[in-house]
Amino acid sequence: MTGLNDDRDARRVGGSAGWRGLVADTAACLVFYSRLPVPQRFLPDGGKAAPDFGTMIRALPLAGAIIGLGGGLVMAVGLSLGFGALPSAVLAVAALTMITGALHEDGWADTADGLFGGRTRERRLEIMRDSRIGAFGAAALCLGLLLRVALLAELASRAPALSVAAAIVVAAAISRTAGLLPLATLPPAKPDGAGASAGRPDATALSIAALLCLMLIIAAGFGADVGIGSATFGALLALAAAWGTARLARAKLGGHTGDIAGAAQQAAEMAFFLGMLAMTT
Repeated sequence: MTGLNDDRDARRVGGSAGWRGLVADTAACLVFYSRLPVPQRFLPDGGKAAPDFGTMIRALPLAGAIIGLGGGLVMAVGLSLGFGALPSAVLAVAALTMITGALHEDGWADTADGLFGGRTRERRLEIMRDSRIGAFGAAALCLGLLLRVALLAELASRAPALSVAAAIVVAAAISRTAGLLPLATLPPAKPDGAGASAGRPDATALSIAALLCLMLIIAAGFGADVGIGSATFGALLALAAAWGTARLARAKLGGHTGDIAGAAQQAAEMAFFLGMLAMTT
C-alpha cells in the first residue's frame, strides 16, 4: 500500500457518476496497484487532485482484470506455442509480479515475518516496518510463488488455454477486491501507516466492486468457457481466505496494515485457483 498520497483535504476526488468517473477510478486504481503507464488525462481531475481511495475502489475489479490480462495473455501464448503447462505458468506468475512491482508479494512476505516472527504486537509491527526479509517471509514468498505456479499448471492440464487465461483475469479482479476486507472490517494497526492513510472503503463502492466481480465471472463463463459454478466457488474461497487473514491480523496486531491487505490478496488468489481446481475435472 506504499505510495498512497495521504493528503486527505478537500481536493480529493473520486466516485464521480457516469462512465467517465468509472474510467478515472480505474486509472487511479491502476496507478496505485500496478506499474502500468497510465496517461494522466484519464486520472480523476486530470491527475491534479489525489483520488479518494475509499471510493475509487469501486473500479478495482476492472483494474484487477487489466492487470490479470497481462498474466493471462502470457499464459495463453506460452501454451499455444507449446511451452507446456509448467513453463507457461512460471512465465504468467512472473508477468503478474512484474506488472504490480511485487506489491502484494512484498506484503505477503512482510506479513509472514511480522505475524510469526514477533512475540508482541509492538515487535510484530516493528518487524513489518523493516525492509529486510526474514526466514518466515522468505519461506512464505517461495511457497506462495510455488503454489501459484503449481495451481496454474494443474489448471492448464484440465482446461483449454483460453479458459485458463480468463481464470487468471477473474482471479486478479476478485483477489484484489477480497484484499479490501481487512481495510473494511478492521481499524488501522498504526495511526501513521499506509493502511490508516487509505481509510475505510466506502460501503457503496464495495457493493459496486462486488457487482463488477459477479459480472466478470458471468462474462468469463459465457465468453471463455470458464465454469460459472467453479469460478463462484473459487470466489467464495477467496473471500474466506481474505477474511481469515483479517482475523489473524486482528489477533496478532489488533488491526490492519498495508502489508496485511497485500497478504489478503495473495491468500485470496491462491484460494480462488484452489476452488477452481476442486470443481474442474
